[in-house]
Amino acid sequence: MDDGKKQQILQIAMEVFKEKGYTAASMQEIAEACGMAKGSIYKYFPSKEDLFTEVFVACHQAMFDQAREMDIASRAYDLPPKERLRQNIQFQLQYMLENYFFMFEFKELPIKENEKFIVAWKKKRVTLLTWHKDCFLEAYGTRIESYVWDIVTIFRGILREYLSHSVQKVIALPLSDLAGFIVERIDAIVNDMLQSSKAPILRETHVYFNDLNPVDAQTLQQSVRDFLNSLTIKVQELAKPEPIRRELLEVIGLLQKELDQETPNQTLVHVFTTYLETIPELRPFIRQLLLLL
Repeated sequence: MDDGKKQQILQIAMEVFKEKGYTAASMQEIAEACGMAKGSIYKYFPSKEDLFTEVFVACHQAMFDQAREMDIASRAYDLPPKERLRQNIQFQLQYMLENYFFMFEFKELPIKENEKFIVAWKKKRVTLLTWHKDCFLEAYGTRIESYVWDIVTIFRGILREYLSHSVQKVIALPLSDLAGFIVERIDAIVNDMLQSSKAPILRETHVYFNDLNPVDAQTLQQSVRDFLNSLTIKVQELAKPEPIRRELLEVIGLLQKELDQETPNQTLVHVFTTYLETIPELRPFIRQLLLLL
């Protein structure tokens, strides 16, 4: 198979998907843009889903390759860690803005149900999360290790929102300045976390899950257990007579024991949570627990 021709198809298909969107773009249109018969396209890509998946992979691989080259160059110039972080963020803003369709919008498309695409998406997500983690560990050192996933999550939220505003053309600030602004905000967040000494919220087992990569049963069970531990602390802080607090703690213990079963008795779970909801101060926590379950 001609690799040069395949790369040409991928490049042209990328532009067609950007312009037309996934649903409107057809294999016929892509073939015409390539100056080929539609049947020839199918020799390289059996379906539009396969073609889109490979374009998606190629788009992200190009980003990771360019980021690696930029990192090598910045080390050669011996740039300070914070400046390398700013350059990394500026690069991400620029690349993601230019390829926004492949960075975010696909999640609303039918392609997200395709098995090959899901595998490619998961690999991309793991690589991107690891890249972000490494960027912050390099900039701030091992002192942020316990907070690194909270920092990554906050950063990704900031990045996503500012990119969305940039796509809508409501931000006139140069991307270099925007990257500097984001670094300053992250710097303030990191310093606050270190000074407050609050317990981190996210662990590595949490961050690799979302709608295309559902949480596994073991991780979910641990999340429920952690939440009930937090609920126990809330009960201990309630301004209630000791016998009432003791009874509430006993109910939480029974609920935890039931939820630890391979197949929890839903009737018992309902009884325990309904009882805990009789305490007004606990109702918001029980509603959140029920969403976890």
